Amino acid sequence: MRQVALLIETSNAYARGLLRGVIAYMREHPEWSIYLAEHGRGDKPPTWLADWNGDGILARVENAAMGKILRKLKSPIVDLSAARQLPALPWFETDDAAIAQLAVEHLLERGFRELAYCGDPRFNWAKWRGEHFEHAARAAGIECFHYHPGLKLPRDHTGQVADLERWLARLPRPVGIMACYDFRGLQILDACRQSGIAVPDEVAVIGVDNDELLCELSHPPLSSVVPNAHRTGYDAAALLESMMAGEKVGGETHLIPPVGIATRQSTDVLAINDAVIARTVRYIREHACKGINVQDVLKAVPQSRRRLENRFRRLLGRTPHDEIMRVQLNRVKMLLTGTDLSLAQIAEKAGFEHVEYLSVVFKKEIGLPPSQFRAQHRR
Repeated sequence: MRQVALLIETSNAYARGLLRGVIAYMREHPEWSIYLAEHGRGDKPPTWLADWNGDGILARVENAAMGKILRKLKSPIVDLSAARQLPALPWFETDDAAIAQLAVEHLLERGFRELAYCGDPRFNWAKWRGEHFEHAARAAGIECFHYHPGLKLPRDHTGQVADLERWLARLPRPVGIMACYDFRGLQILDACRQSGIAVPDEVAVIGVDNDELLCELSHPPLSSVVPNAHRTGYDAAALLESMMAGEKVGGETHLIPPVGIATRQSTDVLAINDAVIARTVRYIREHACKGINVQDVLKAVPQSRRRLENRFRRLLGRTPHDEIMRVQLNRVKMLLTGTDLSLAQIAEKAGFEHVEYLSVVFKKEIGLPPSQFRAQHRR
């Protein structure tokens, strides 16, 4: 049995996703024996670590003290933290450019032409996401506003929310905001509520990590980019196995793209002045996975087909049919990566009458057949 230590916290959704990926690898490779002690993000190194004599370690190396201890050990180590305390180690992290791009596209699709980013200067990943978000916004011809907390920012939740209220008061509206992670998104929503700002009409908010407890407890429920923590944990475990078998690996970087976006009420709006198109998009997003077509849309929003398509294309750059298909395929991608449902079951839940048609459309639009997409993103 290989003795493997996990220095990964269980206190947040992303880290728990990593652990689920490791579990999936262990089910396929039962020769692993795991040591997982209670561990919080940024904690001091556990006392047992200095005498660790196992075969390998999967670690979130968040601080210099942890790096100092791990540097002395002879066991193979794979790092799963953006802190990069030990650059010589192989490193797995979220693809923050892809995360930011998804968030920008999500807000632009809802018609927002003012964007802002709310980060946390303590974390590299938060800084990187902010840089990529601004780059993606500018590539779309849009200025990006940034939240820069003061050096004397209070540590308590109330003080931080009050500081966010002051920042929100200076932003143009309507504005779409990306929070660097879900808890920061929850704080922004708290600040909006205390300031009497309507969400999502005046301020739309999207977080990252899809921590379902935080997102559903937020008011209103928080939309969030869904990272592929499961695949990250699985791939990191696979690399550690190779290292324990003798493969020499340097400080290579593995960036794992996100799965998609879990849309909730905090961004479920179109910030455009055309009420007809806003109503059309809302109808499509609520009913696309019930198998509707453009004729159903025209019954719900009475217009001539040509006039509706022209207005739709002018504002969103696509047709109502394209929007129906986009919503359906996003649903398919979420079900492929987040469930074990058969393709026939997924087709039914996404509004496709025939599974064969789903397969053809999916491969045409996504570039991969559904089975290969699922394997690639779940591994």
